[in-house]
Amino acid sequence: MSTIQLRVNDRSVNAYLASPSNGGQGVLVLPSWWGLKPFFKEVCDQLAEHGYTALAPDYYDGRVAKTIDEAKELQGLTEGTNPELIGDIVRAAKEHLVSLTKNKIGVIGFSMGTWWSLVMAESDPNISAIVLFYGTGDVDFSTMKGKVLGHYAETDEWESLDNVRGMEQAMKNAGIDPTLHIYPKTAHWFVEEDRPEYDSAAAKLAWVRTFEFMKASL
Repeated sequence: MSTIQLRVNDRSVNAYLASPSNGGQGVLVLPSWWGLKPFFKEVCDQLAEHGYTALAPDYYDGRVAKTIDEAKELQGLTEGTNPELIGDIVRAAKEHLVSLTKNKIGVIGFSMGTWWSLVMAESDPNISAIVLFYGTGDVDFSTMKGKVLGHYAETDEWESLDNVRGMEQAMKNAGIDPTLHIYPKTAHWFVEEDRPEYDSAAAKLAWVRTFEFMKASL
């Protein structure tokens, strides 16, 4: 487990890498708008314990938001300076992970990271497993080759169930058969232990389902 440097547009960008001693198939972990907070590093560590090489990029050069206002500010400042930067960071992380593992990879996205997970899967047929937490996205699903697993809150002010069901139908129309779970009495960010919305029972079930899915899909 270590912080590594990615080269993005002639600058260095941090990323967190965790892998078992004998290597393992790659999983790209894409954080939400908080940035690379400890929780997402723990997700990478957990993946490594299950035999995967996990990599999570740092969108904000070491800065981490603790409140919604801080997250909006960090995202706004980053995109305001360079609207393409977060996408470039995500692509660089994906390419580095592929160079390490040289196999098909999986991607796990959280909220804002969900969108980027779908963008990566839309353009790269080597992504064979896509796990979505909370978020949705509108991409060309007909070009995606991976299997899809999604975890969604029953009461979510940031992502309505109508959006979730709309994405699900769009995927089915494109020939993808996603498995989407709705967790009763939960809210956005319900798997993140450092958030007040955290629901331990729902989070535990979501991770059990995630690791079963990854084992079957990678």
